[in-house]
Amino acid sequence: MKKRVILIVLDSVGIGHAPDAALYHDEAANTLANVAEAMGGLNVPHLASLGLGEIFPLRGVVADHVIGAFGHMIPQSAGKDTTNGHMEFVGVTLYEPLPTYPDGFPADIVNEFQIRTGREILGNKPASGTEILKELGDLHVQTGKPIVYTSADSVFQIAAHESVIPLSELYAMCEVARAILTGPHAVGRVIARPFTGESGNYTRTANRRDFSRDFGETQLTDLEKHRIPVYAIGKIEDIYGGHGITQAVHTKNNEDGVDQTLRIMQGAASPCLIFTNLVDFDMLYGHRNDPLGFGRAIEAFDRRLPELLDAMQTEDLLIITADHGCDPTTASTDHSREAVPLLMYHKGMREGHTVGERLTFADVGATFAAWLDVPARAGTNTLSGVDSQ
Repeated sequence: MKKRVILIVLDSVGIGHAPDAALYHDEAANTLANVAEAMGGLNVPHLASLGLGEIFPLRGVVADHVIGAFGHMIPQSAGKDTTNGHMEFVGVTLYEPLPTYPDGFPADIVNEFQIRTGREILGNKPASGTEILKELGDLHVQTGKPIVYTSADSVFQIAAHESVIPLSELYAMCEVARAILTGPHAVGRVIARPFTGESGNYTRTANRRDFSRDFGETQLTDLEKHRIPVYAIGKIEDIYGGHGITQAVHTKNNEDGVDQTLRIMQGAASPCLIFTNLVDFDMLYGHRNDPLGFGRAIEAFDRRLPELLDAMQTEDLLIITADHGCDPTTASTDHSREAVPLLMYHKGMREGHTVGERLTFADVGATFAAWLDVPARAGTNTLSGVDSQ
């Protein structure tokens, strides 16, 4: 029987520090619980009905009747970035840490980048994306020099005002950086960070692009070999470098991400995977230590959830999870090493069933592979034994 999977990643919505969180100085992290406390309770009745409040006690998150299957997953990859979590989803566990640059990028990398792009740079240090615009935005506008910076993650980020360096040139510069950053310097992502605005009021735009490292075959390329389409919504295409992606839609924000998911659900034939990343939790609130904004964004997604449930066909499987944490209540503005929620629903599901603690994010890929009748690359089908599908 033909089936579809709708996989939605709530970027950064972790649910409690992972067992090895001390290695990352994240023992206090619990994104969902701490956001719920800051909000005085989360109003998310639809997520609650899928079992969110059954995974970990969350203030305000209760349901009289749970219709979904629920659990949580422990990360195994060495790192807590988008790349690590998303690659683990599709059967590629990164046991070796990706390179990071707490002191900035080495001179030979910077010099080659400047020669190939024809532009000197500013920055070259770890920084918050909003803070570095306050520090260097004016100088960038005056000189035309792009701002290069990194973070605690394995990223090479290039910020440029859209009226100073056109998007086409910024993306081309990212391609140059991606070609340079190989071997021991093969960072997880090169990220274009365009912004607009005036001095004292610079704002990053929705024209961000990610240029990811190629990690080879994944559960997505396996689907491709079986001629099962993968529809990528949000930054999914960028995360996987386009590998295994049939059709991609880049989005402006979470609302647009849900809109595009619904649009694809209305037209996509079975079988297929509809794979969405909703990045606002991370980009707008987690990294900016804004727990109230984070909480309101979760509530806003919850209000859209009935539309997704109503759009599901009889043989559709909905999976909602996250790729890491980014606890906005801690002092750090970086990602946090956390377990992530796992919520699943289909119309024939035995209600209110726990799938417990999963020891790898690869169980997501194994689950959607099983639903689509494709061999799993890694992990275990979380729905095995839950119901007959």
